Parts: sequence; structure tokens; C-alpha cells
Amino acid sequence: MPSKTSSPAKPLRNTPARAVRTSKKIAAATGTAAPPTRRAQLAAKTRDRLLKIAIREFADKGFSGARVETIASRSKVNIRMIYHYFGGKEKLYVEVLEHVLGRLREAELAVTLDVEKIDPASGILQLYDFTEGHFARHPELLCLLSWENLNRARYMKQSRTIPAMSSPVLDKLRTLITRGEAAGTLRTGIDPLHLYVTLVSLAYFHKSNAYTLSRMFETEMLDDAWQAAHKHQAHELVNAFLQRDIVPADALRNAAIKA
Repeated sequence: MPSKTSSPAKPLRNTPARAVRTSKKIAAATGTAAPPTRRAQLAAKTRDRLLKIAIREFADKGFSGARVETIASRSKVNIRMIYHYFGGKEKLYVEVLEHVLGRLREAELAVTLDVEKIDPASGILQLYDFTEGHFARHPELLCLLSWENLNRARYMKQSRTIPAMSSPVLDKLRTLITRGEAAGTLRTGIDPLHLYVTLVSLAYFHKSNAYTLSRMFETEMLDDAWQAAHKHQAHELVNAFLQRDIVPADALRNAAIKA
């Protein structure tokens, strides 16, 4: 009976999945991180490009006005890639919101301010300056927040990430207020969240509504000189509010409630 001869083993195909598994084994054996494959690098670049174009499109037109076809076309990819990477228009929009707000939070964390040593009023003004500067550098954030307020935060509610982004600035404000009240250099009863919202309002409104206000009052409110003058006035307003010789915040709240 003729004996069976074994055929030569077929060479293993070097598929992307096999390459990933191999690199992971090497990393586990050597204790080093495996370098990303060429395919992974291209995928990451494509995803980043889609996200950047989507930020511009949603900032310009809002959720309802933006079109995934336009985002795909400007990103130079097939529209299916949006569904592949993000799962659809709504999920892409939510990720855009998470991205721009996450960038704000990262910048807040990077603020170098020794809240345990700096004069509390000066520290609060520096936090205002940071917020005002971030809005000036990122007008797309102002637009996206305006659109999402018109949506009544319908899509922001879908995010689990955004509520977890507790503001680092709020924590810094709380420390500065506590120190200022203890030293007698700030009025008593200042609520950190109310103060934070006030600072954001002073940094936000004159930028987000500059186009309409400029036409109404025939003044170019986006002009550098006008913006600088408004910032100076905001400093004076915040300083006046913080001073301890003004009526305590609790008294003002009680008076408002009685009225």
C-alpha cells in the first residue's frame, strides 16, 4: 500500500490581524509597547480628519444643518467611514461636543496657579482671563454651545463623559473663595458655581453675540481695542463684586427673595 507523502506546509498569510497579534506577543514578552501598524496609523489619521471637519461643519450649521455627506466629502473619505468610526451622525455630533469640552477641561487643568498662595482676588481674575482667552482662541466652542442650547442639550444628554468633566476651575475658585473669606479680603457668602457662571458669562456673551450687537449699535465689537476695553471693564466688575466692604452676598440673595 503506497505511503502518503506529506505536502509542504503552506506559508502563513501575513494578515493585519495576525500582525497585531504578533506585535502584542512581542510586546508582552519584551515589556515594551508595540508600535502601531501602518494600517492603524492611517485609520487614526482618517478618524482625526473626520472629527476636525465635523467640528467645523457642526459649528457653522448646527446639528440639523450639517450633512454627513459634506463632512465625508471634505474629509476625502467614503461616507461609510463616518458610520464605521462613529456609528452615525448623532454619535459623531456627541463626540464633537465631548472633544471641544474636553479640550477646555484639559486647558483648565494646565492653568498654572498656586491657589494656596496667590491673592484670592488676583487668582479669580486670572481664572477669568483664562476663560476669556480660551473662548477667544476657540470660537467654534462658542458656536457649538449656542447650537446645543437651542437644542436644549438634547444631544449632550446622551454623553456620559461630559457630566464627569467636573470643572477644575470650579475647584480652584472654591479654594480661593475659602481663603479670601478666612482672611477677610473677600466678601462672605460667595457661591463658587454662581461665581463661575458669572465669569463665563462675562467672557462669553460679548463674543458669541458680537455680530448682532455690532450691527445693532454700529460698533465693531470684535475689534481688538473694543474687546480689550470690555475685558478691562469685566475686571472692574469682578473686583467690585469681590470686595468685602460691599453688602454680603447672603444679604443680597435674601433681599431678592423677599422682593
